[in-house]
Amino acid sequence: MTCHDMTYPDRTRAGKCSGLSNPQRLLWFLLAAVLMSVAVVRAETPNTGAKAPDFTLNTPEGATVSLSGLEGKGPVVLIVLRGYPGYQCPYCERQAHDFETSAPKFAAKGAQVLLVYPGPPADLGAHAHEFLAKSGKLPANFHLVIDPDYKFTNQYDLRWNAEAETAYPSTFLIDRSGKIFFRKISHDHGNRTTAAAILAELSKTK
Repeated sequence: MTCHDMTYPDRTRAGKCSGLSNPQRLLWFLLAAVLMSVAVVRAETPNTGAKAPDFTLNTPEGATVSLSGLEGKGPVVLIVLRGYPGYQCPYCERQAHDFETSAPKFAAKGAQVLLVYPGPPADLGAHAHEFLAKSGKLPANFHLVIDPDYKFTNQYDLRWNAEAETAYPSTFLIDRSGKIFFRKISHDHGNRTTAAAILAELSKTK
C-alpha cells in the first residue's frame, strides 16, 4: 500500500505523492507496515510453560467466573468441552461425569475444575442447563461457564471449524501463578483426559 492507494475524506484520490513531504510519506509507509503486520497476527493455543491468558465468562445463571479469580484458590483444571454443536455430546457427558465423580479427590488437592461449554449464542444457557441435568448441582469446586460466539475458544485458538463442531476438546492444568504445566488437545471426539490421569498430574506438583 502506498499513498497512491489512499482516499481522502472528500473522496478524492491522493494522486501523486508529490503533495506530501518526506516525513508524511514515511508516516504513510510506516502506518501501512503496521497494519499489514497486525493483519497476520492470530491467536495461538498456549503451550506448557506459558502464562495462561486470562478470560471471564458467565455461568448459565449469569454469575461471572474468571480464570485469574480461580487461580488464587489453587491449581485450575480447565476443561474445554464441545458444548452444544446442535446436540448434547455424549463424550462430553461421560468426561464431565468422570470428573464429577472424583470431585472429593480434586478438592483434597485444592483444585478448581472449570468446564467451558461453547456454542452458538441462541439458547446456549438453556442447553448448558440440560447438560447438567443428569449430574444435578455441581460440586463446590466445579464451575461450568458458557462461551457464546466462541470468544474464549478463539482466544485459545481451539475453534473446530467444521460442520456440527464447536471447539477441540482440551484440558489445561494451570498453577497458582497462572502458568500452564500440562495440556492435552484432542482433534477428534474421543481421546479425552480422564480424572485419574489429571489427578496423577496434580500429584506430581507440590
